[in-house]
Amino acid sequence: MDVPRHIAIEGPIGVGKTTLCKLLAEGFHAKLILEDTNANPFLPQFYRDRTKHALKTQILFLINRYLQQKELAQQDLFSQRIVCDYLFSKDRIFASINLNQEEMFLYEKIYSLLDMNLPKPELVIFLQASLDVLMRHIKRRGIEHERMIDRDYLGELIDAYNRYFFSYQETPLVVVNVSDIDFVKSKADYENLVREILSAKRGQKHYVSIGR
Repeated sequence: MDVPRHIAIEGPIGVGKTTLCKLLAEGFHAKLILEDTNANPFLPQFYRDRTKHALKTQILFLINRYLQQKELAQQDLFSQRIVCDYLFSKDRIFASINLNQEEMFLYEKIYSLLDMNLPKPELVIFLQASLDVLMRHIKRRGIEHERMIDRDYLGELIDAYNRYFFSYQETPLVVVNVSDIDFVKSKADYENLVREILSAKRGQKHYVSIGR
C-alpha cells in the first residue's frame, strides 16, 4: 500500500496530533513538520482575555503558519515524504470562534490572499476525542498557558472542528475517534490505525473505528 507523500494531522487541542505526527514520521521515514506555538507570544494573553487579544493572536498565527507552509511549498515534495501536525486551513476554525464579525471580515481578506499558492496535502487525518479525554490530556501535559483553557471554550472548539470537517472536501480525509484507543502505549492500536490510514481509498472520506 502506498504511503501518501504529504500527510497533515488535525484535531482540537490535546487530541494527540503532534504525538501521532512523530510516530508516523518515524514509521514512514518522513520529514517531520511541527507548528511552533511558542512563536506566538500573544497566546498566554489570549487565554486570559480572549475578546481583547483575539485578533492579534489570530493574525500572528496565520502569518506564522503561512511562512512555514510557504517554505514547505518551495521544497521538492517528491524527494521526501512529509508529515505535518496541522493543516493551514485549520486557522479559519479558530478564527470563526475567536473573532467578531468585523475582525472576521478583515481576517478573511488576509487569509484569501495567503491561501492561494500553498500546497495541499495528499491526505488529512482528523483526530476526534471527547471533551473529558481532551481535558485530561491537557492537564497531564501541563503546558502553562493551556491551564487557562476552560471546558466551555474547548467544547466550542470541538464543535467547530466537527462542523468544519463534516463538509470538508479539499483533500482526501480520514476521521479517527481516539477517545477509546491509545496509539502511544498500545502497539496494536497504533498498527491498526496505520493499517486503516493506508487502506483508505483516496478521494473518499473514511471513518476509522478501532475502539476496544
